[in-house]
Amino acid sequence: MKRRVVLVLLGTLALCSAVAANAQSVLLVPKFPVKDMVTLVDLGATDCIPCKMMAPILVEVRREYEGKAAVIFIDVWKHPAPARQVGIRTIPTQIFYDRAGKEVGRHEGFLDKKSIVTVFERLGVRK
Repeated sequence: MKRRVVLVLLGTLALCSAVAANAQSVLLVPKFPVKDMVTLVDLGATDCIPCKMMAPILVEVRREYEGKAAVIFIDVWKHPAPARQVGIRTIPTQIFYDRAGKEVGRHEGFLDKKSIVTVFERLGVRK
């Protein structure tokens, strides 16, 4: 009886820990796509080499298109749920959404600024 109570308590603690970790992960991940805005979601990791190469590009594009397009980075090693949600196979993966929130494009690997700007322009976003 005593052993069963201990096992139940350990199971409850493990479940509570998993729920708390998942809740914290969800709270730290921005929702996407952004309502009524063209959105670029870059799913990668801060320790991935191509992702590190893209980081300054994303910062620059985010600044240049502020208020016109949303640029979101999600570290899938720290927050894997969004990666599962959109079914990515490799990082980095960039997903583009139109203003209606429909996925309109996806790219795997490093993506240069010119390519991002081209997609934004195709979706009607200007600087």
